[in-house]
This record gives sequence, structure tokens and C-alpha cells, in this order.
Amino acid sequence: MKSPMTWRMITRVYLAAAIAMTSCFSVATTTKLTPDEAKQIAIEAYLYGYSLISVEMTRRVMTNVAKPTDKHAPMGQFANLRKYPSAKFRDVTAPNADTLYSNAFIDVSEEPWIISWPDMGERYYVWEFYDAWVPVIFAPGSRTTGQKAQTYVITGPNWRGELPDGIKEVKSPTASLWILGRTYSTGTPEDYKKVWALQDQYKLYPLSYWGKTYIPPHATVDPEIDMKTAVRDQVNALDAGRYFSWMARLMKNNPPTPEDAPIVEKMKKIGLAPGKSFDLENFEPAVAKAIRQAPATAWKQIVDYTRESGKMNNGWLVNLKVGHYGTDYMARAWLSAFGIPANAPKDAVYPVGQTDADGEPLDASKHDYVIHFKSEKDLPPVNGFWSLTMYDDEYFFVPNPLNRYTLSERNNLKKNPDGSISLYLQKQNPGAEKESNWLPAPDAKFIPMFRLYWPKEIPPSVLDGSWWPPVIEKN
Repeated sequence: MKSPMTWRMITRVYLAAAIAMTSCFSVATTTKLTPDEAKQIAIEAYLYGYSLISVEMTRRVMTNVAKPTDKHAPMGQFANLRKYPSAKFRDVTAPNADTLYSNAFIDVSEEPWIISWPDMGERYYVWEFYDAWVPVIFAPGSRTTGQKAQTYVITGPNWRGELPDGIKEVKSPTASLWILGRTYSTGTPEDYKKVWALQDQYKLYPLSYWGKTYIPPHATVDPEIDMKTAVRDQVNALDAGRYFSWMARLMKNNPPTPEDAPIVEKMKKIGLAPGKSFDLENFEPAVAKAIRQAPATAWKQIVDYTRESGKMNNGWLVNLKVGHYGTDYMARAWLSAFGIPANAPKDAVYPVGQTDADGEPLDASKHDYVIHFKSEKDLPPVNGFWSLTMYDDEYFFVPNPLNRYTLSERNNLKKNPDGSISLYLQKQNPGAEKESNWLPAPDAKFIPMFRLYWPKEIPPSVLDGSWWPPVIEKN
């Protein structure tokens, strides 16, 4: 059957073709600009491209291995996380200890790829397919497509051809695609084995191997890629020249959307265009200096945006602008910095603790804290499951004697005599009677984050603002 084409995709293909044609000709590199004008455009360009650079840096790190491990795998292969990560994990920010990741990167510029998984029984799972700019383009799973075995073919933005009969197509607007599966596990040895049996049946292979046995090609390791430094730190370490040069190259096969036309035109004023080379030497010294200042200024804006990234109540920040961003490039950049990759809200919402009941920052070196639910009915309203994760102030797990990074219903939370439930956030163990409800905190500032998988849409619901986590109180 023929591959379907939407009007949006046709527009995008023509835009990509026009970009490719213009890159073949020599054009003026820059428009005459003052240093202030150039810096402002560079700041906007930096924010616009932050997700693209972050995804590519993540891809480079996570695929730079000769064969699959539990956290890394070559291009076109799954890295199936077999156990929850430890506090040493630094590949992505805000990792979780609720679902086991199945992570893969593919390139659909040359041909489509097939993905399939088995019947999932009653186990909760969700897949997210992210394009190179990090929006979710497809989210199959328990909520959307159900528990039965499924197979899809992922086609690239410029692909034309025939597909096997009966197979469902997912059209990617970019050549690079990040696939992340999340499969729920209680974390016990017995349950790990059940999840492993499912993961071993997750399949990924090129369309040309449909009906054939696929053996992945030999992969090589690039010794120049930094495998130790956190991805975000590597992105932030890029100077303006390297950042924008890389961004221009990536935009050739991962084209901007039609909605991005205004900023694409603006970026041309500083010589930044898809598929073209970018060189700061083409600028007057004062203008080049101004552009070099853009990354530091833009990063400060990303950090400062935290409180604006969602709605605040009870000291908790809830961001529902996740997964689909349109032209809100700041929201996309912020998510790429502090929560990449995240589910769309209907699959998961992540309330982030910002302050305590007195409006003060959370700091376990100064105080112990408690979150108090009046009853079981007041616990997070979800169809899937909920958890509360402890992070340090950089969104990484906190080392602790229990190796406990989350609290959830699987912890057999103890009730108080009146039926209420208290969760303790502090650095010291609160004692045997309260240990089951203790989420260890660092001797420093910290960030607690709820995960509400498949939140209920009928009130009370986090999706419409009729439910919020209780205020965090000093204990």
C-alpha cells in the first residue's frame, strides 16, 4: 500500500528541499548587524536549537558502544535497562526507578525501520517516539493502543515507497528518531525476570529485513566521545562557534517545521541556516564577541524559566507543556535541560517540589520535611501508578544507605493511627516505625518529583488542576 502524505508533511518536505537547494549556492553569510542585535538573535537561536543539540549529544553518548549493554546500544539496537539505575547514572537528567527503559536511536533517512513488541498482558507500559527536536510524534502503550502485540513501520520525511500490507505507518518529520520504551517493574528480582522476558521480544530492524533474520552490523566506538560527563554539561560546554556549526549541520536532515519559518529567517541574519557552514571569523570582531556571549546568557534564561515553566500551587510546579511545544522554544529548551525525555501529559505528569509551606527553598541540611495525605483517597489520582522521586539540585539520584530513590505504593506505606499517610523527606533515617515512608534526602538542597503515570482525567485530576500534591511541611 502507498505511504500516506499529509498536507503538513508535504509542506515540510518542500521546505526541506528548498533548504537543500539554497545550501548548494554561495550566499552572503551575514547581514549587517550591531553587536546587540547579533547577540539577541544568537540567544534566540541558541534556545531554538537547544533540544536538537541535546538529543544529538545524547545519541552520540548512548550509541557509542560496540554492542548493547543495559544503558547503551549501537544505532538501531535496544539498550534494555535490566535494573533501576544507581546514583552514578548521569546519561539523562531526572532518571526514574519505576519503569525499565528500552532505549534506541534510529536513522530513517535511507529506509524505514520496523518496531514490534509482544502481548504485554496486564503490565503497564508506554512507548514514546521523539523526533530530533524532542517533540513526541507517537505514544503507543497501555493508555492509547492497548496490551496486545503490535508492529509499526517508521518512515522518514523524504521516503517514498511501498509498505507491507497491514502494517501501520508512523511518519517521522526528521531523519533521526529517539525511541524510548518504559515498562513498569516493582523492582524485585522475580519481577525483573518477567520484564526481561518481554524486553527480549522488543524488535527493531530495517524494512529491507521484513520477513528475514536481521543481524546488526558491527559497530565501532569513537574514543573521542566523552562517556563520563553528563550530557547536559557537555552541551553547555560548547562555545558559540561549535554549537551553531553543529546545529546548522543537524538541521539539514532534521529540518525545521513550517511554523519555525520566522526564526529560520531571523537566524539567517547571523549566517545560521540548515546545511550551511557557520564560522565566527566571517563577523566583525565586535559582532563575533557578542555572539560568543549568547550561550551563557541563554543558559541563564533557561534556568530562570523554571518557575515560569508551569503552574505553581502548594509549592509544587506542574508543567503541562511537555511533549508538544509548537513555537514555544523556551519550554522545549527547559525540558531538554532538566527532564529529557518526558512523556506527554496524558501519559505522565511530573509535579516538581520547589518550596516548603513557608515559601522557602527545600534544603535538608537545615530541615526535615513531611508530605501529609489526609487519607488514601487523597493520594495521586492515576490509572497507571504514582511515585515520588528524590533528586539533588541537578536532577540526579541521591546516594543513600537504602539505595532508595523513590517512594510509591509498592513500598507498603504505613498509615498513621487516623488513616492519614505521611512521607518523610530528610537526610537521617526517621526510625524503624517510619522507615517504610522515608525518602532519603541529601545534606543539601534537593528536588522532589512526583510521577503520575496515566493520570485520571475525571476530577480530581492533575490535568485540570483540581488535584495538587500536598504542601511540603517542615517536620
